[in-house]
Amino acid sequence: MGEQARRHGEFKVLGGKLVVADLSVVDGRLAEVSINGDFFLEPDEALDDINAALTGLSEDASQAEIVAAVNAALDPGTVLFGFSAESVATAVRRALAKATTWSDHEWEVIPPVVRPTLENLALDEVLAREVGAGRRRPALRLWDWEEPSVVIGSFQSLRNEVDPAGAQRHGISVVRRVSGGGAMFMEAGNCITYSLYLPQTLVDGLSFEESYPFLDQWVMQAFQEMGLQAFYVPLNDIATEHGKIGGAAQKRFAGGGMVHHVTMSYDIDAEKMTEVLRIGKEKLSDKGHRSAKKRVDPLRRQTGMPRADVVDKLLEVFTGRYDALEGSVGEHELAAARRLVETKFGTPEWIARVP
Repeated sequence: MGEQARRHGEFKVLGGKLVVADLSVVDGRLAEVSINGDFFLEPDEALDDINAALTGLSEDASQAEIVAAVNAALDPGTVLFGFSAESVATAVRRALAKATTWSDHEWEVIPPVVRPTLENLALDEVLAREVGAGRRRPALRLWDWEEPSVVIGSFQSLRNEVDPAGAQRHGISVVRRVSGGGAMFMEAGNCITYSLYLPQTLVDGLSFEESYPFLDQWVMQAFQEMGLQAFYVPLNDIATEHGKIGGAAQKRFAGGGMVHHVTMSYDIDAEKMTEVLRIGKEKLSDKGHRSAKKRVDPLRRQTGMPRADVVDKLLEVFTGRYDALEGSVGEHELAAARRLVETKFGTPEWIARVP
């Protein structure tokens, strides 16, 4: 095969330093490897050990194989400050185009369109799979809906989560999403939900716990511009000093696509929620709410902004940060989602798959 062009990859450690990998590939193996950046490393000679450990590895080496090679080359007393073997592996894989950055992709934003909740759920799977197959750009989509629903997590028990009498009394449909996590009580205008559809290469090398705040950095920027200091509470909660405002969930599909979606409370009728969700009272008590009659309204109260203005700010920040284009759901994607409602999301077998 011979030598190919020089490769370059960068990875900024969340809360840490920049790690850069410059390398060549000769006959399918890494050559002339140079790891560099603004990190700290003791002793100095350990950098030569890292480069030597990477030299000769297959260009198809997995993240885990690269991490193992780096760790095996380092003496027990070696100190890596501001970076890690994992971040080195990610920089290497970015140089090899096995991992990607935000700027490697053309992004779309899909503004909110009122759709049935089941259609919103099905679109999450359809659009994530389309991204994985390379048939559409990665995208941010804001949800909108009218009918009240409870959306339970993929692995939650239907009977443990929902009071059927309360749901029937309030005319609330119960549906199940494709990702894990907890139940979402969704009436029109009471929360803000968005979905990110992306290739898994964007989170290559990140643990599940690391991928959540990584994918929502733009949201933290948006909140900052709204006057809020938001942060992640592991694993998947977004909070401010005043308490939780939302939660995230993910689903990774065979084929390389994934969905990362977040629901944030805007102004929820807590009394109604506790009549529909069996765990509502316990959760409210755990969060310091003495009465279920109070409203759960963190975004309305903390921002002082109408819901539509919060949505506009999210779209504005994502568009500006990632130079995103305005997009839409294609007719073939919408048709595929409606078929998926009929065959999966709208079926009793799916909704009660964990009874």
